[in-house]
Parts: sequence; C-alpha cells; structure tokens
Amino acid sequence: MSEEETSPKVLVVTGAASGIGNEICQRWRQESNPEDKIFLLDRDAEKLEEVQQELDNAYAVAVDIRDSAAVSEAFAEIGAIDCLVNAAGNSRPAPTAEVTDADWESVIDIHLNGTLRACRAAFPGLRDGSSIVNIGSVASVLGMPQRASYNAAKHAIVGLTKSLAAEWSPLGIRVNAVGPGYVRTALTQKLIDSNALDPAPVISRTPLGRWAQPSEIAEGVLFLLSDKASYITGHTLMIDGGLTINGNWYND
Repeated sequence: MSEEETSPKVLVVTGAASGIGNEICQRWRQESNPEDKIFLLDRDAEKLEEVQQELDNAYAVAVDIRDSAAVSEAFAEIGAIDCLVNAAGNSRPAPTAEVTDADWESVIDIHLNGTLRACRAAFPGLRDGSSIVNIGSVASVLGMPQRASYNAAKHAIVGLTKSLAAEWSPLGIRVNAVGPGYVRTALTQKLIDSNALDPAPVISRTPLGRWAQPSEIAEGVLFLLSDKASYITGHTLMIDGGLTINGNWYND
C-alpha cells in the first residue's frame, strides 16, 4: 500500500465554530479514522477553542475569511488537504431599496469572496482525489424578498462551484455544493423560541413537513466528500425536504 493511501486524511472547514460547519466537523470525527486531522477555521477564536476541545486530532485556526493574506497564510501552514468545506457565512436581510453598501458587501465578501479565497489558498495543497464542498442554499435557486445580497451570493457560489469543477477536474479534484433548506441550528432555534422567526410557513411549503436537522446537512456533505461520490462533480445537492421542487402552490 502506498504512503498516500496510508497517510491520515485532512479535512478543513471554514465557519467551523458553529452551525452547519460545526456539525460537519462533529460527524466527520465520528465517521473518520482517529488519525485523520480536522482543521477548524473561524474568526470566533473563543468558540473555536471550545469546538477543538470536543474533537480529537483537531486544530483551531482563528482566521477571518475576509482577510486574503491571513487565509493564504493559514492554508500554507496546513499544507496537504484531502477535503475542504466552505461553510462560513452571515446574513443581513434588508429591503433592497434601502440596503447599504456595507451590508451588501459584507454578505458578498464572506459568502462568495470567502469561498473563492479558501479554494484559491487551498489549491497548492489539493491533490488527485481531493474534494471540495461549498455551502449553497435554497436561496441559490429561489428569489427571496429582502435578501438580495444573500440570494446573489448563494447563486454565485453555485456558479463558482461549476467553474472550479470544470477547471480542476483534470487534476482529479472534485468540487460540489449542497443547498440546505431551513435548518434547526442553535441560532434558528433561539430565534424561534424568542418569536423572532416563525417556522410554520416554511413547514407548510416543505413536502417533508419539517425543518432539517444539522446532521442531515452534514451527511450530504460527507457523502460528496467521500469516494462514494467519486464520479460527481459540479453538482449542487439540494437538501431541503423538497422545498425547491414543490409545485403544489397552484392548489392553494
């Protein structure tokens, strides 16, 4: 068996301190070999340290995905990479006619530019068989009022995913995306509990009749990262309970 086949695998996750990014790290650790390494990237150093303590063979790297030089430096220190997940994100909803340049640029910079920065910085460490999964959204295919920046960023991430897949496939590097629906993360649950977010309209539109659990998104990501998806690239896997394909609205 070759050294490459026996060497520990390396997973890098941006936005690893919370939400879907954190769940991906947790599930990877449960399903991977103990010697496989996880590099946790996030700008929240305190939360990142907490996640690192929960996981074996995990390394916290405090970095702001908006800082191109810092991102490049972080990936240079990591070196060889088998799997990369770009999960860093934010949201600043506002009426489009009133959205400020700062709010627009913040969402675009973290979601879209951050994904590009991570992929670009990771490239020297990627090798034949490496896999990237970018986090899209139902907003990658739907138009959502008062979320123009988020819609634009998530649509663009799907386009970036396709472009990288076509460009890097000859090198044996696969690039895919997932499109989560509404997910019961700690943040969304807090909003629901405080009556700041009503889950009922989403549930009524979703054929499976519920929100996703973070683990269900993570499992889709881990599938695309794995050899089981070895002939899949440039694809966006919608994990949305059927929300984006539901044509039953005409009966309402």
